Amino acid sequence: MNIRSLTRGDGVVIGAAVLLFIASFLDIYSIDGAPDSAELPNSWESGPVLMGVVLAGVIGAALVVVSHGLPQVPKVAGLDLGQFGIAFTVFAAWCALGNIFDPLGGTDNVGSGGGDNGVGAGIGLILALIATLVMAAAAVATPLVPALKAALVPTPRPQQPQPYGAQPSGSYGYPGAPQPGQPGPGQPFGGQPQPGQPFGGQPQSQQPAQGQPQAPAPDFSPFWFAVPVPRPLFAEDGSPTPIAELAPGTWYLAVEQRGPALVAQTQDGRRGVLQDTSGIQRG
Repeated sequence: MNIRSLTRGDGVVIGAAVLLFIASFLDIYSIDGAPDSAELPNSWESGPVLMGVVLAGVIGAALVVVSHGLPQVPKVAGLDLGQFGIAFTVFAAWCALGNIFDPLGGTDNVGSGGGDNGVGAGIGLILALIATLVMAAAAVATPLVPALKAALVPTPRPQQPQPYGAQPSGSYGYPGAPQPGQPGPGQPFGGQPQPGQPFGGQPQSQQPAQGQPQAPAPDFSPFWFAVPVPRPLFAEDGSPTPIAELAPGTWYLAVEQRGPALVAQTQDGRRGVLQDTSGIQRG
């Protein structure tokens, strides 16, 4: 599960689920004139409240968050887990609203003629209603509100890597090479000039060593990037089978450009071709 794929809306859903879990341990009834020492039941001692409000809300929140953290969301009966989670949160809020209006579930009307018996919704039911309403609203609004679609954990921006083949200034491109204006190996300072050199051994121009390969002029500089959605990485030999999948929230290194495609390197060292580069974020 990729935590960097979670959004601010997911953070609100998680916070509401925590509040709902805390509310499940508080009194669900409020009785007029009851002493402070009276032990009143909580959500875990009421089957309808436990099943319809607490467990439905927690399960719905878990499905919403997990669906956003998985690279490939599984589907059940044509619906993904996120849609099932939203349905669970709305159902929990609906049940919590019903328990606020009728805490005893109709038993207070038995033999009392429907009069007021002094029993009302306790702090547990009130907090459960608030938590489920916030949870359902965040789950429904996250795909629609840009502020809620923003990343929950900001992605760190890596340092720009040095271009491949770049050499320190003032040298010929390999360790121990003679610096401009200094004698080469086996040639004393001020010795006899070689062909093409003036007296004193100073090189007139820096000619590359015979047989030493020269790096081409860098017209592409490697850079870090992240993809907005999961995208396949194909082999460099053109095979249609993906060798890896790039996940959002993870930085990858682009080492070469081939037309509109990029040759990317994963964190475990594998290289492949990213054919769809639309919407990528450069580091």
